[in-house]
Amino acid sequence: MALFTDEGLLFFLRWFHFLAGITWIGMLYYFNFVQTPFFATAEAPVRIGMLATGLVNRALWWFRWGAMITFITGWLIILHRIGKAGLGPFFDTSYGWAIFVGGMLGSLMWANVWFVIWPAQQVLMASAQQVKGGGQAIPEAAARGQRAGFVSRTNTMLSIPMLFFMGAASHLPMFPHVTKAANWTMLIVLLVIMAIVEINAMVGTSGPGKKMLSTLKGTFWGGFVLSAILYFLMELIFP
Repeated sequence: MALFTDEGLLFFLRWFHFLAGITWIGMLYYFNFVQTPFFATAEAPVRIGMLATGLVNRALWWFRWGAMITFITGWLIILHRIGKAGLGPFFDTSYGWAIFVGGMLGSLMWANVWFVIWPAQQVLMASAQQVKGGGQAIPEAAARGQRAGFVSRTNTMLSIPMLFFMGAASHLPMFPHVTKAANWTMLIVLLVIMAIVEINAMVGTSGPGKKMLSTLKGTFWGGFVLSAILYFLMELIFP
């Protein structure tokens, strides 16, 4: 049976990767397109109730575990491809680089979920529970919430080029030839761009980058522009 072959295993990895990815990105878009705009206009008791009574906590469970399964299955797929083709031949292809760029962007998003957004949301939910019980808000809750908001918008922005390159791997061949020097150049460029994006999310509370992330329109434009930058840099580096 085909399902019990090497290709069948790869199919199952892809299947679970798709299921988990849809769950993760779907919840990311829910938070940014629905919940955050709603919270911006809702009365304080409504926000506190949603945070303290388990609705947000339940959504965050699907959010973070969707991210985890997507991350694990994605890298298993990449490692399977590398193991089958070899490290050098994998990165000598348009497919290899496109899927790797998508995977690296997705990995940064995963790290943001587990190490920034989720810890901050735990503080916010604990603070809301204290307020609902008649106590005082946790002093750091507001600042942690603002930082989580910037990082969540950053993940929304990164999801656009991440999905572009995941799709491009199989459906948009970008270049025919790769050299070792070009591989190192592209890796350095990718890491620098990722560092700039993450620093913008994590440092400070104002500036052009924060202004862009303050609106969904700006976040969308940032994602499309970043997709174009990465695409044309890849075409330039791999002529």
